Amino acid sequence: MFKFWLSAVLCCALSVGTPVAAPADTQPSVEESKMQTTHRTWFITGVSSGFGLEMTKQLLERGDTVIGTVRNKDKVKELTARYPQTFDLVVLDVTDLQAVHRTIEDMFKRHERVDVIVNNAGYGLFGAAEELDETEIQKILATNLTAPIMIVHDCLPYLRRQGGGRIIQVSSYGGQVAYPSNSLYHATKFGVEGFCESVAQEVAKFNIGITIVEPGGARTEFRYGSARVAKLMPEYDHVHGFLKMLDPKNGLAPGDPVRMASRMIESVDLEPAPLRQVYGSQALKATIERLQQRLADYQTQTELAASTDF
Repeated sequence: MFKFWLSAVLCCALSVGTPVAAPADTQPSVEESKMQTTHRTWFITGVSSGFGLEMTKQLLERGDTVIGTVRNKDKVKELTARYPQTFDLVVLDVTDLQAVHRTIEDMFKRHERVDVIVNNAGYGLFGAAEELDETEIQKILATNLTAPIMIVHDCLPYLRRQGGGRIIQVSSYGGQVAYPSNSLYHATKFGVEGFCESVAQEVAKFNIGITIVEPGGARTEFRYGSARVAKLMPEYDHVHGFLKMLDPKNGLAPGDPVRMASRMIESVDLEPAPLRQVYGSQALKATIERLQQRLADYQTQTELAASTDF
């Protein structure tokens, strides 16, 4: 279980748009019809790799418009050249909140409407709590928690005024299940899930749906590129098993990032918006087991809880 979790950490919407008639000589399925009859505009953070890149490729290929953020334009120059009219590339450091405010304001000025907001940018940080320094703690909180909160905060007025939209928050099953040496990563994912669950109830009346996606391990560059490791201490060697997982020679994650990206895109067609979706059978199994353990623990506390009532 711990081995799979480490893979998972490292991996890691309202039907609107312009109708397009399906060809007369085809008989598409219901799901295919939805895909063929709607063109949307998507805002996705972190499109240079991982789920963000896979979603962007699929969306552009089917004719949608993507406003995508990157820190380095060179990583997506082929897409920029191939889709000059529908790929709106923005250089953005999501931890720069003033830049976030400007980006969202400019985006809604340039585009008549933005149908889907995808909070995807983020990274993993490995190390026991004592091993992490203050800078590492502040940076992951700023990237994985504060940034997506502020992006949602800034987009809501526009979504509300345009009559609705969808928000997809890319989390992890680490937003429900916690393991050692990932305390800050878990803190950001548990935190952003609580935020989204609350906001979903606040904005449902405005036809704004929020979906939290909780992927398990996927074969993305995230596993080997953006994950950070703290300065390790020998006192915590007993929780340093993740070091083996950083080496691809020890096996690849089971999840297919292309299929996971497809499920994220498809979630936008579901009504009502699903609050959570778990991707990966092992991730779902681990999540259910942990929630069952938590529930069983709560169920033993009936007398304790009652003892504190007036």
